[in-house]
Amino acid sequence: MKKLILAVSLAMVAAGAAHAGPPPPKAHGIEDKTYKWNAQEGEKMEALKLKGDKTRGEEGYEVCGACHLPSGAGRPDGTFPQLAGQHTTVLIKQMADIRAGLRDNPTMYPFAATLIDPQELADVAVYIESLCIPTEHGKYEGPDAATQLATGKGLYEKECKECHGTNGEGVKDKFYPVIAGQHYKYLLRQMTEIRDGHRRNANPDMVKVIKKYDDKQLVAISAYQSSLVMPGNMCKPKAAAKK
Repeated sequence: MKKLILAVSLAMVAAGAAHAGPPPPKAHGIEDKTYKWNAQEGEKMEALKLKGDKTRGEEGYEVCGACHLPSGAGRPDGTFPQLAGQHTTVLIKQMADIRAGLRDNPTMYPFAATLIDPQELADVAVYIESLCIPTEHGKYEGPDAATQLATGKGLYEKECKECHGTNGEGVKDKFYPVIAGQHYKYLLRQMTEIRDGHRRNANPDMVKVIKKYDDKQLVAISAYQSSLVMPGNMCKPKAAAKK
């Protein structure tokens, strides 16, 4: 049954993507001196003012579930991020940025483009935010994991905790994302892209912080971040199978 649902979802995605058209022209991002992070304008602001409907959002999320999974868990290899439990503000901003050509994501764009208006952005975002954060996700698994976690913890608490919180809970009103439950490889890829100037809708304040870290330090920070959990927001452990 799950395979059938996935097949139907993929068919819906393909149909929607076929009508999405090419990505919009690139908007001026962090590479431009006039760039203003999180400018309060466009369909993002319209969507943020609207009350999302979870029932409609669940229907709209079906095309997203083909890649991010129905649970919102994404993929442990980091190809698709874990979305469940993410702040509506962050979800709306990222989808709007992709739709507007401010965040370069050619894989995501055709699917984000299937959302027809700000109301649907708000609906899908509130549904995703309502999902519990999976406890099983991609983590750092090297033989030096204990060392990496200890090093990453020190770096995280020094400069990352102020925005992303002790438990990786982020700050909804400031558009700082939840990172608890996120896949290690996705975190590492995004931080590397932000540091190297390839995430064009990045927060300049984060760029200043992360710019000085080398690859080894980013590995350690990502390893620690992927170990964070948000009490009360994580999915309940699955019941043990009856013998």
